[in-house]
Amino acid sequence: MKKSFVLFVTALVFLWSQSLTAQDRFAIELQIGASFTTQDLGDADLNTGIGSEIIFDYEFLPHLGAFVGWGYNRFSADESFAGKEADVEETGYLFGLQYNYPIGESPLAIFARAGGIYNHIEIENKEGDITADSGHGLGWRVGAGLDVSLGSNWHLKPRIKYQSLSRDIEMEVETTSVDLTYISVGLGIAKKF
Repeated sequence: MKKSFVLFVTALVFLWSQSLTAQDRFAIELQIGASFTTQDLGDADLNTGIGSEIIFDYEFLPHLGAFVGWGYNRFSADESFAGKEADVEETGYLFGLQYNYPIGESPLAIFARAGGIYNHIEIENKEGDITADSGHGLGWRVGAGLDVSLGSNWHLKPRIKYQSLSRDIEMEVETTSVDLTYISVGLGIAKKF
C-alpha cells in the first residue's frame, strides 16, 4: 500500500512539473456518478451505488494524454454473504490513456478513456465496521463522454464508464471469489492549466 501511494504521488509530481512548461496540457477533474452493477457480487444483489473520482491528466501529444487518479464507489446490499444490510466499498487508484476528438470549431469534443485500476473491496456491516477487505488488485476500465468547454479553461464532462475488478474476500473461514463489475453514468467538472 505504501509503495503504491509513493508511485501515485511521484506520477502526480511528474505531471504537475510537465504542466508548468506546457500551458493547457494539464487538467484536474472532479467527477460524481451513479453506478449500476452488471452482476451479483457473490450472492449479493447490490443496490444502485454512488461514486466519485479525482483525475489528473496530461496531454503529451495533440489529442492524446495520460491520466492518474483516485476513485471511490459505495453500494448497499439488503442481504449478502457478509450479512444483512451490508455496504460494499471499492476504493483505489486509476490510470490509463485518454483520447480527445474536437468536433469542428465548436466548444464540444468527444473523449474516450481506457486503462486500469488498482483497487480493493471492503465490506462494512450496518454499524459501519469493516468485516472484510479483499486487498488491492488490478482491474480495468473503459469510458467515453463529451467535453464541453465553458470558457476560461473550465470544462463540463458528462460520461459513461464500465469498470471491472475481480478479488477474493475472506470472511472468517470462508473465501468468496467476487467480480465487481458496473456501469457508471456521471458528470465531471475540469480545469485546464
